[in-house]
Amino acid sequence: MAEFNAMDTAAFKGVWVFCEQREGQMQTISYQLLSEGRKLANDLGVELCGVVMGSELNEDYIKALGGYGADRVYYADSPLLKDYTTDGYAKVLCDLVMEKKPEIVLIGATNLGRDLGPRCAARLHTGLTADCTHLDVDVEKYKEFLRTTSNIDVDNTKFEENTNLKMTRPAFGGHLMATIICPRFRPQMSTVRPGVMQTQPYDEAGAAKVVVEKFTPNLTAEDIHVEILDIKKSAKKLVDLIGADVVVSVGRGISKDVEGGIKLAEELAEVLGGVVGGSRATIDSGWLSADHQVGQTGKTVHPKIYVALGISGAIQHKAGMQDSECIIAVNKNETAPIFEIADYGICGDLFKVTPMLIEAIKAAKAAK
Repeated sequence: MAEFNAMDTAAFKGVWVFCEQREGQMQTISYQLLSEGRKLANDLGVELCGVVMGSELNEDYIKALGGYGADRVYYADSPLLKDYTTDGYAKVLCDLVMEKKPEIVLIGATNLGRDLGPRCAARLHTGLTADCTHLDVDVEKYKEFLRTTSNIDVDNTKFEENTNLKMTRPAFGGHLMATIICPRFRPQMSTVRPGVMQTQPYDEAGAAKVVVEKFTPNLTAEDIHVEILDIKKSAKKLVDLIGADVVVSVGRGISKDVEGGIKLAEELAEVLGGVVGGSRATIDSGWLSADHQVGQTGKTVHPKIYVALGISGAIQHKAGMQDSECIIAVNKNETAPIFEIADYGICGDLFKVTPMLIEAIKAAKAAK
């Protein structure tokens, strides 16, 4: 293997995505990261590669990664990689990075990715930015991002012209957005929150032409210091915000009658065929469980319809739902920031407006 020097930045080229699979099934985050990685690779004029690890995986699933943007897929096939272990996966990924030298490595901020990413970054003597919600290499695109998501005077701020990966993530509990760069070491690594990046349409031509390089990694049982005896799954019903077509979210505006406000949101979500979400205030107050949270520190959603009841529209919340196809906002404060991005805004008491919406929707359904 060629000598590896993380500070020799000129020796690194290409964008990689760690494509996570579980029990042979590719995880949705893999497609999201490939779609985002494709944009970065295009801006840099380099190859986009997926990295898959497992044992006897269905190669149609692997080739399908090309349909989401991958030019090449490295497939590490070994019985020792059938189930995830930190030791096994970290060794294989680090060995491959040291050999091929990609300049960017993206990993999903799943339970698995949050374990794997830091271990690999430490071994490779590079940095890692966790829980990213936005990525850019092109300075002009980064400026446009700042214009719509920050209060920075972009036109009068000096930016360094380079192609370093600009990794943006929430900091200080979501009250601040920080952009982090790793200019002196490679690869530039980040974990990316599921649901943040939009998946591009599947391209059959891309799947047909992707190059799959299958190899047997240099991995032995002695490299793995834990033994998986059994895998037990616990069934816990969680709200699926990311996959929902309709999300009805509540905010601090339900404070005068929390139970009543949540019940109204549930009724509206039911007639619309959706699910209930909430702003950070509702989760911090204990009114809803954490799996309901929408925003920078919660889930990023892209439903067909997003209804915001009593949500003022702080920048952290807007960043988690502003790409919804249709946004309907109900708030007593006519200057609430949520109205700036709403397609339909209703200035009024949610406890009076929501029952009217429910009845109007029921009447419209009955008239069909």
